[in-house]
Amino acid sequence: MDTLPKTPAHTAHGHDGPDATAGPEVELNVTGMSCASCVGRVEKALKALPGISDPRVNLATGRATMRLDDPAALADVTATLGKLGYPAAPRESRLDVTGMTCASCVGRVEKALRAVPGVTEAVVNLATGVATVNHDPSVLPQHLADIVTAKGYASTLRREDPTRIAAHSHNHDDDAQKIKRNFLIALILTLPVFVTEMGGHLLPAFHHWLHVTFGTQNIWLMQFVLTLAVLVWPGRVFFKLGIPALLRGAPEMNSLVALGSGAAMLYSTIATFLPALLPEQSRYVYFEAAAVIVTLILLGRWLEARAKGQASDAIRKLVELAPDTASVERDGQVVTMPVADLKPGDIVRLAPGERVAVDGIVTEGRGLIDESMLTGEPVPVEKAAGARVTGGTVNGTSALSFRVTATGGDTALARIIRMVEDAQAAKLPVQAMVDKITAIFVPVVIGLALLTFALWMVFAPAPALAPALVAAISVLIIACPCAMGLAVPVSIMVGTGRGAELGVLFRRGDALQRLSDARIVGFDKTGTLTQGRPALVGIEISAQSSVPRAEALRLAASAESRSEHPLAAAIVRAAKEEGITLPEPSGVQTSTGRGLSAKVDGHEILIGNPAALEQAGIAPDPALLAKAQDFATKAATPTHLVVDGAHVAVMALADPVRPEAVATIAALHELGVETAMISGDTQATAEAVGRQLGIDRVMGGVLPEGKLKAIRDFGTGTVFVGDGINDAPALAAAETGIAIGTGTDVAIESAEVVLVGGDPMGVVRALRLSRSVMSNIRQNLFWAFGYNVALIPVAMGVLVPFGGPQLSPMLAAGAMALSSVFVVANALRLKRAG
Repeated sequence: MDTLPKTPAHTAHGHDGPDATAGPEVELNVTGMSCASCVGRVEKALKALPGISDPRVNLATGRATMRLDDPAALADVTATLGKLGYPAAPRESRLDVTGMTCASCVGRVEKALRAVPGVTEAVVNLATGVATVNHDPSVLPQHLADIVTAKGYASTLRREDPTRIAAHSHNHDDDAQKIKRNFLIALILTLPVFVTEMGGHLLPAFHHWLHVTFGTQNIWLMQFVLTLAVLVWPGRVFFKLGIPALLRGAPEMNSLVALGSGAAMLYSTIATFLPALLPEQSRYVYFEAAAVIVTLILLGRWLEARAKGQASDAIRKLVELAPDTASVERDGQVVTMPVADLKPGDIVRLAPGERVAVDGIVTEGRGLIDESMLTGEPVPVEKAAGARVTGGTVNGTSALSFRVTATGGDTALARIIRMVEDAQAAKLPVQAMVDKITAIFVPVVIGLALLTFALWMVFAPAPALAPALVAAISVLIIACPCAMGLAVPVSIMVGTGRGAELGVLFRRGDALQRLSDARIVGFDKTGTLTQGRPALVGIEISAQSSVPRAEALRLAASAESRSEHPLAAAIVRAAKEEGITLPEPSGVQTSTGRGLSAKVDGHEILIGNPAALEQAGIAPDPALLAKAQDFATKAATPTHLVVDGAHVAVMALADPVRPEAVATIAALHELGVETAMISGDTQATAEAVGRQLGIDRVMGGVLPEGKLKAIRDFGTGTVFVGDGINDAPALAAAETGIAIGTGTDVAIESAEVVLVGGDPMGVVRALRLSRSVMSNIRQNLFWAFGYNVALIPVAMGVLVPFGGPQLSPMLAAGAMALSSVFVVANALRLKRAG
């Protein structure tokens, strides 16, 4: 787990620290520093600048921290660093944005952020409510938050350490409860309005009784009071957000609801209090439409918020893996302290069954740790002194102590959360089409509503005012940019969260779309399809020899115990696994490319290839030579053993195929994907492994630059899977690079997808998941766009000339609310994908 990619810290803290009157503390990543002299030069230059105080530079982290007494001084800081030759790295800031309800809101927030000088990119995710901004280090993140807030969407900076983010940052339950409360209030107030109006239409006798008993004017007055209460209490959010947006010339979903319900309310109010202003035939009230519109849309938003809460379960579960406190050794005593106060080097006591607080290295004890919540692999991993432990995993039944190596945003758990958040915040290429449409959607809808009103007034039989108003309101309400805005991001959100549960981390969200189009998957061999560590897989004893197998292994392992060659280590490991005690060898001599000679218990030992036997003048056993050839055809390296001048055995050494590799290749073939293996081993060895696994194309003897060419020659739809430094170019060149999480940092940094564990079956899970996500997105887009294409004409009244019904604003509101709920609920099906 410690090989997961690091994420840079980019923060701009608020007024924390001893002096609450001081300016905000800012951290910059400074590049190019290589020694203490560099640090001294940077600190000296910063101290000379006006407007900043307490500059501190850390060579190990590459960060400069200071307090800004004058926010404008940050530009001087970055300029000075550039002139010194230590430029500040570009920054990435994240903002939590509230108040966004549709794709139009997203477009406005992105436009406002991109207009800020120094901002190179801004991506806003409606499903998560997070804005990710790449900008020049001279731009204060708080300034970006202020810009968004000024646009009507309250914005705050997100904290650096995702494991310490408050639960509500990944939990929509608070929003859902608030919206539920407003919905219930609206429902209670709306029911009498709805019953008195619609009940009379459904039951003429009930209508007659009501109006005779209470009087029409009194019933309208009651409906006016209750509907006004609905609009100014639970429904005020639509006017609070929608009307200012409309006045700014940037209408959005709330504007449509405010216009629709407001128009119905205004018309009904005039009919109630100033009826003389309306033609006698048009003196109707639509209080029930105004109230029911707000109530149904609040119902839809409540269900949507609940569904979003389920969609963010994966992140929330990861956040909850980090405990709040830990038992730490301090001054000879064990004290309980907040995890946030831990520092690298602290010794933490881990009780049986306790969750590991942060990353570290075991210093005392031996036991099993359950890492399934991070790797997806159910078998606990044994840990002893020197083994790494990962924050968020669960200790077994043994007490352990470990030394802290990483805290806060540098832990593996924090990096995993950050990777999932990065993927969730990404925009797929398919989103570009959605953005273009939604950017003009709401103004077009308002235009269609005005056109509808005009057409009804011109062509409908008199009195046309009331039905014209109903049609225009229905158009405003039926249109649903909410569903359009949620169609893509909510599927990404659920899909990448499900990937994290399966041990598949999408470092970039757009890899989801590219991976779904995979045509061929190329694998590195060593460490990816094989275990990456040679093992003794067979020993053949000569029929003419009196040396038994165990003795042959003992003598060979003793002689090889002084060698650092990987094949020698495999022989020694095999002997120890069989409980064989190894005597100390003497006179060990190696011959590069041939073998090794030594003396063990008075026996002259020679181990090597046929060239070593020939050089020593040893007559080889023909049967053993034949067996060696057989071993070679099965991807094993044959090594001969000579004892006291007699050829007594041949040993087969091989990098064993991972048990899951055969099933992985078979599953890829079932998905219709071609497989390839690109290896630096000889063609014969590579082909032997390829035959074992059933791989379609096998390329052996390939150098790193050859891997790069092979990937390019495969063409479009290419995926490459690897784990080593030599795989990095191919991982970067492939349309989608998938890194084995147990591999090197360089490989992981070059890939778009990371498999947390070493199981190659994760490739299949990633491919299945990406196809499921893209299928889900297509379903959502079809529903969102098809819904509007089909129902907006119905709302305009296109069916009326043919004897069809005119769509009621209440039904329009119900359908609009349903569309968003459908999109989110459909995305939630991805929680079972993979």
